[in-house]
Amino acid sequence: MKFRSIAVVVGLFVATLFSQSLFAKNAEDYRKAAEQGDAEAQYNLGQCYYDGEGVEKDPAEAVKWWRKAAGQGVAKAQNNFANCYYNGEGVEKDPAEAVKWWRKAAGQGYAVAQKNLGNCYHKGDGVTKDDVEAVKWYWKAAEQGYAEAQCCLGVCYEEGLGVAQDSHEAVKWYKKAASQGNENAKKLLKEISGQ
Repeated sequence: MKFRSIAVVVGLFVATLFSQSLFAKNAEDYRKAAEQGDAEAQYNLGQCYYDGEGVEKDPAEAVKWWRKAAGQGVAKAQNNFANCYYNGEGVEKDPAEAVKWWRKAAGQGYAVAQKNLGNCYHKGDGVTKDDVEAVKWYWKAAEQGYAEAQCCLGVCYEEGLGVAQDSHEAVKWYKKAASQGNENAKKLLKEISGQ
């Protein structure tokens, strides 16, 4: 039994070393392509720096590479770049700048950015509070099947935020989100159903 435990530990150690080596190689490959202006590689290298995979974790370096990819129109880089501005990671916190970049990604149909933009309008964060505009962006993301946006849209219908209050429509959106495993939607669905 002791031998098996040692073998498992050694196996995990070797797997970890291999994984770290693979991440380092990936990061180096991404760097070579990113320095040549490859937008997807710039996004991936930014992700490596943000997660600390294959390189030392460095949010400022992640921002540097995401900024380059975002400038070339990569929607997921625009979204991540906006997240950094919103949370003050690697750059000074600036919700208005975050909104600018989320709007660019949302305009390309990137559902995560659409939901984030909806949140900003709902909270009045970086923009003037406007629940009708929030619903517009939640709807776009929800229609793409994004569970978090579906849940947000359900809340808007349940509470009458930016739309007429409609518990049937709220339940419809909660069910869609819950069917994808969204825990918040499951909880809200139980509450609205009186369970």
